[in-house]
Amino acid sequence: MHKEEFLAQLRRGLSGLPQDDAEERLTFYSEMIDDRMEEGCSEEEAVRGMGPVEELVSHSIEETPLTKLVKERIAPKKKLSAWEIVCLVLGAPVWLSLLVAVLGVVVALYVSLWAVLISLWAVFASVVGGALGAVVAGGLFALRGNGLTGTAMLGAGIACAGLAILAFFGCKVATKGTLWLTKKMEFWIKTCFVKKEGVA
Repeated sequence: MHKEEFLAQLRRGLSGLPQDDAEERLTFYSEMIDDRMEEGCSEEEAVRGMGPVEELVSHSIEETPLTKLVKERIAPKKKLSAWEIVCLVLGAPVWLSLLVAVLGVVVALYVSLWAVLISLWAVFASVVGGALGAVVAGGLFALRGNGLTGTAMLGAGIACAGLAILAFFGCKVATKGTLWLTKKMEFWIKTCFVKKEGVA
């Protein structure tokens, strides 16, 4: 693939990004190709070294802040006419309530996800507290001459410590999964704005 073809494909992929961001990235990749060619690579090798266009577009979308994409998308491209303003105002009870309901459901699901994660860490902390308490209580029972009860408490403390170790690894995996899901959700939302902007 030649440089111009590569940049044309990249321009199409980045068409949904804010104009200044897209131009900045196109300039960056163009200069990278030029630098590789100055180092002795052929044009095709220099372009091939950039990687697939789809990956570059995905990377660019990930790096663009969501707020910037939303701001670019909702900024009016032209002045609204009087009848458009009237339609927006008259339709507001319907579209605004639907928008609030959808946002409410999405936020509730997201908060519930984090609430479950916080609950898992609270369970882990409780099991650690139970393990420490049982070991201390077992030692106190043993010192007071209650060896059988002290041994039982010590055994319960060791069992709780084992459960705490398992709970820690489970909580760690759940946290990583939640963060991964959050990142994927953000990327999906960004691509929705980019696709809409590219089609418009």
